[in-house]
Amino acid sequence: MRGRLIFVAGAALGYVLGARAGRARYEQIKSVSGRFWNSSGVQKQVHGLEDFIADRTPDVAELIGEATKKAVRKATSRKRTDTNAAQPSTNGSAGTPGS
Repeated sequence: MRGRLIFVAGAALGYVLGARAGRARYEQIKSVSGRFWNSSGVQKQVHGLEDFIADRTPDVAELIGEATKKAVRKATSRKRTDTNAAQPSTNGSAGTPGS
């Protein structure tokens, strides 16, 4: 459903931007789309979606925060591991020429 909506919106935008009919056709499309957007059915869905998003925003923010913390912990632990692996051995025999 989301893909179809994006496709239709893109097609409409492309038509409006590419139309050779001029300003009159643009104004006609603008008028029709304005009436559609302001219709009660569309506005009912918009308000329902706004309520849904308002209810889910704290959950999503918490999920993103936890994922970010996890990624930072993983990156810092990987950096520590890489730093420890890059340090030369302290026993004196490893890495010396001629041994």
